[in-house]
Amino acid sequence: MDEQAFEFLFRSHFKGLCQFAYGYVKDYEGAREIVQDSFVSLWMKRDSIDLSKPVKTYLSTTVRNKCLNYLRDNRKFSGELLALENLSESATYEQPDKLIERDIREQIDAAINELPEKCREVFILNRFKNLKYQQIAEKLGISVKTVESQMSKALRHLRIRLAEYFPFVLVFLISVH
Repeated sequence: MDEQAFEFLFRSHFKGLCQFAYGYVKDYEGAREIVQDSFVSLWMKRDSIDLSKPVKTYLSTTVRNKCLNYLRDNRKFSGELLALENLSESATYEQPDKLIERDIREQIDAAINELPEKCREVFILNRFKNLKYQQIAEKLGISVKTVESQMSKALRHLRIRLAEYFPFVLVFLISVH
């Protein structure tokens, strides 16, 4: 990554990341500092970062972690307040980017399609058709234990296969199908 590419990243993502950080820390200056620090970290680690993976994912994860550290260190907010505001570890800043959205959707679909047929069928019935394990077992003529086993296998595969997209996957899994 050269200076020009870094500057482009900074200009295109700084404002959105500041808004994202502000959602955690509720302090505009603190949010700006966190985002600036995240960009400094990106620049310092630019030679060791895999640029074939989405840099936006790296940045939003770095900002989220720095926000959580900031909250822990400053103890300005209780865990209950954060829970009320739904600021979970899966939160991401939202900036429309159809290319990244499409890439994540394609990765999720590919990961699901890599599952063995029965495992994929059980996963889809549970996650996208909202069937309970008992209902899936009855529909497929298998035991509830088999459904549990297949779901465990599917989730383990998806966790490993989609690890680099983790901050975004939960949002897209809900809207993919």
